[in-house]
Amino acid sequence: MTSPNTLSTPEEPAPAGDRRRWFALAIVMTAAFMDLVDVTIVNIAIPSIQRDAGATFSQIQWITAGYTLAFAAGLITGGRLGDIHGRKRLFLIGITGFTVASALCGFAANPEMLVASRILQGAMAALMVPQVLSIVHATFPAHERGKVFGLFGMIVGLGAVSGPLLGALLTEWNIFGLEWRPIFLINLPVGIAGIILGRKFITESKAPKALKLDLVGVVLVTLGLLMMLYPLTRGRELGWPVWGYVMMAGSVVVFGALIAYEKWKAAKDGSPLVELSLFKVKSFAAGIAVQTVFGVAMGIFFLVWTLYMQVGLGWTALRAGLTGVPFSIAVSVAAGLSVQKFVPRFGRKVLQTGALTMAAGVLIYIWEADRYGADITSWQMALPLTVMGLGMGLIVAPLTDAVLSNVPKEHAGSASGLINTVQQMGTALGLGLVSVVFFGVIDERVAPGRIPLEFVDGFQNALWWVTGVLTVIFLLMFALPAKPRQHVEGGGEDETAPPEAELTDREPALAS
Repeated sequence: MTSPNTLSTPEEPAPAGDRRRWFALAIVMTAAFMDLVDVTIVNIAIPSIQRDAGATFSQIQWITAGYTLAFAAGLITGGRLGDIHGRKRLFLIGITGFTVASALCGFAANPEMLVASRILQGAMAALMVPQVLSIVHATFPAHERGKVFGLFGMIVGLGAVSGPLLGALLTEWNIFGLEWRPIFLINLPVGIAGIILGRKFITESKAPKALKLDLVGVVLVTLGLLMMLYPLTRGRELGWPVWGYVMMAGSVVVFGALIAYEKWKAAKDGSPLVELSLFKVKSFAAGIAVQTVFGVAMGIFFLVWTLYMQVGLGWTALRAGLTGVPFSIAVSVAAGLSVQKFVPRFGRKVLQTGALTMAAGVLIYIWEADRYGADITSWQMALPLTVMGLGMGLIVAPLTDAVLSNVPKEHAGSASGLINTVQQMGTALGLGLVSVVFFGVIDERVAPGRIPLEFVDGFQNALWWVTGVLTVIFLLMFALPAKPRQHVEGGGEDETAPPEAELTDREPALAS
């Protein structure tokens, strides 16, 4: 059924001449940007939070980890809730809750309130973020999605580096004497605008079949993710206790139980939380693998890079943030060009070129860190960061397109939740590996007065690991379709096929 507030029927893309879908795109992209910034903005402000709020080290850990855990644990459920109850409705609930949680963070009276508010913020982001790609998938016809995902890649690139820069500026300016609080309060006007405009411009869409929420699946997936991510997040701080390894091993058992249960649930009533049949789509399965490993590389690099500049080299937060500007610009430019210009012509070779380009940038960085040591300057970092940014831009936007392009729209929310979840899992794994590939090297050669050199050594070692991970990504990309089907056919996927079509019916078309 349609209503005056919708642009089309729930599962049909908006008409090509309807400009309102572009307003809807701007709204959901802004929300995605807000989330991306919020993930990284807190790290820069940690010294200010410790000084002003009197937070302990453990509380600081939870201010950052609480958001990540709540976000990762709720993503798949948030995506499925959008499929069932409507993606517009869940997006509006999520952005409203995210805005309220941001206000609670900004006005937190003590560290305990800040920790609780951050956990709530992560949970609300888990309702909001999966709807972004789902709304795009359900609103735009296939021949326009390449351009849209190119814009999405630009937003990802800007968000990756804008968070630390924005956090540095807001903290250093100390607006109205509020210290760190504006890093959260800045979300209020953006969130309120998103709520008002979202109600007007976003098209409602949901799965055409009547689905039910799989509560057992929710419990299993949440338990499995927490058992995997909690030890990785807290492991180094707690000295890598034995129970942490037991929990991570137990998570494998829980995920095995989840797969068995979801197969039974799908056969029983067709409403599983995780749509396992999605993995029969070659592009989706391969893309999920690449997303996971890519998250590992990014988890290692961004944390080590920040520590290298601010702790090792002694740079201010503002200088570190400004140093990343060439990377951000390069990602944005390459992301826009990759989907609109390169992928239609060269297919997956563009993504593989991106992986090799990123690896080349990392190798240049290793060489420069070795040559200049603790005397390296921001302008000397510009070359490797630009090369890395170009490589990342060639990956992020086309990869999203490749993963979602052949997913039936009734499963768009579930697929979007899976994409975001595995990326978070990969990032968490990367953060866990930092204690081995970075802190492990530093701890082996502790010597007073040699901190900059220790950090240079640790930084180089971590970058060698990143290079290895990027090589694995390059090889995994051979499993992606040589060219996206919509580009091969020159005008989009078969929009006339009924959305209820089984995935196995689509599979032969994906074997390109």
